[in-house]
Amino acid sequence: MIVLDRLFELSAREATVGREIRGGVTTFMAMAYIILLNPIILAGATDVTGARLDIGQLTTATALAAAVSTLLMAFVGNAPFGVAAGLGLNAVVAYQAAPFMTWAQAMGLVVLEGLVIIILAVSGIRRLIMDSIPLALKHAISVGIGMFITLIGLVDAGFVSGTGATPLQLGATGRLTGWPVAVFSFGLLLMIVLFVRKTPGAILLSIVITAVVAIVVNAVAVIDPKQWGVVVPKVPEAVISPPDFGLIGQVDVFGGFATAGVVTASIVLFTLVLSGFFDAMGTIIGVADEASLVDEQGRVPRLGAILTVDGVAGVIGGVCSAAPNTVFVESAAGVGEGARTGLASVATGALLGLTMLFTPLAEVVPAAAAAPALVLVGALMMTQSRNVPWEDLELAVPAFLTIALMPFTYSITNGVGAGVIAYTVIKAARGKFSEIPWLLWVVSAVFLAYFAISGLF
Repeated sequence: MIVLDRLFELSAREATVGREIRGGVTTFMAMAYIILLNPIILAGATDVTGARLDIGQLTTATALAAAVSTLLMAFVGNAPFGVAAGLGLNAVVAYQAAPFMTWAQAMGLVVLEGLVIIILAVSGIRRLIMDSIPLALKHAISVGIGMFITLIGLVDAGFVSGTGATPLQLGATGRLTGWPVAVFSFGLLLMIVLFVRKTPGAILLSIVITAVVAIVVNAVAVIDPKQWGVVVPKVPEAVISPPDFGLIGQVDVFGGFATAGVVTASIVLFTLVLSGFFDAMGTIIGVADEASLVDEQGRVPRLGAILTVDGVAGVIGGVCSAAPNTVFVESAAGVGEGARTGLASVATGALLGLTMLFTPLAEVVPAAAAAPALVLVGALMMTQSRNVPWEDLELAVPAFLTIALMPFTYSITNGVGAGVIAYTVIKAARGKFSEIPWLLWVVSAVFLAYFAISGLF
C-alpha cells in the first residue's frame, strides 16, 4: 500500500485503492466499445490497392495499442485517463489516407502524427499552433468530424445511401428496407435510451445486445449476406482464441509521400495532428477539471508528461495498425466513480489487454450493431457547436464551411481546408491583417495548393 501511495500519490489526491479500481473498471466499461467499433471502421475501407484489413487482426491491434498506451498514461502521466484509437481520427486514416496509399503507408502517417505531437508537447511549439488556429475553428473541426462519422454510420448501416436520383436518400430505394436496417434502428434507439438514462457502459451494452439480435435475425430470416456489409452476424465458433498479431509492425513511415504525393500526404498528416492534438488538450483539461486535478491557474498536474504520453500513444497506434490513439473523454465516467490517479488507468489498461483473447466475439458484430455508436458519438461531438460565436460572421462562416464540407464532401481534410482559407480571406478582406498569424498564411497556402492541384496538373 505504501508503494502504491508513493507511486500514484494516493494520499495527496485523497484517493483510495478501492475507488481507483472501481473508477478504472468503469472507464473500461465506458470505452470498451472502441475495441469492437475501430476494427469495423478500418475494415470498412480499402486502400489504394483495394486491400482490406482483417477484423480479427484489427481487434487484437486495437486492444494491444489501447492497453499499452493506457498503462503508459498510468505510470508516466499518473492520470486517470483511458487511451485508445480515437473516433474521427480513425475515419481520417480509413477515408482520407487509405484511398491514396497502402495501409502500411497510412499507418506510417499515424506514426509521424504521434512523433509530431511529442515534439509539440516538449518544445513549446504547441502554443504557437494553438494561437494560430482560431478557437471557433477548433470547435468546428470537432463538430464537423462528428457529422462525418455520423454519416459514415448511417451509410454503413444502410439507413442512408447515395445510389438513387438524389445525392443522398433514405435507405437504398428512398425507403427503409431490409432486416439490417431494422436491426440498426433498434440498436440506435436502445443506445440512446440507455445513454440518456446514464446506464453504465451504455454504448458497449447496446452494441452487444444489438449484435445478439442481429445473430438471431440472421439465423431465422432469409437475408442476403451482402446486406450486412463486411461482417455477417453468426454464432462464433469460439469465445476465446489466441490473439493474432499479424498487423503489428506493418508500417511504412515515409512511403505515403511517394505514393499519394507530398501535398496530399502532408494535408492528411496535418489533419491528424490538428485533430488529435486539440481533441486531446480539450479532453485532458475537461476530465482533469472534473477530477478536481486543476489548480487555481487552470493548470493540470504533469500536463507535459500527459501530452507526451498522448503523442507516444499515437506512435503506438500506428505501429500496431490501430489508428491514432488518444485520451478518451469516456474517462470522465471513471472520474465520476472516484478515479483520481494513474492506479485507475492500471485497472483500465489491464482489462483492455484481456480483451485481446476475445477477438472471435468482435468478428461477429455487424455494422448494423456498431454503427449506432458512430451516430451517438457524432451527436455528442455536435455539442461543441455551442462554443462557436455564430453572431460573428468572420468566425461563423469559416466554422460553417468546416462543419458542412466534411460530411458533404466525405472528407475531413476538405472541411479543415475550407475553414482555414475562408477565415484568412475574410480577415484580409476586412483589412484585419494583424489578426492573421503568419503560420495561418502558410497553412492557407498549403490548402490552396491541395484544392488546386488537380486543376493545375
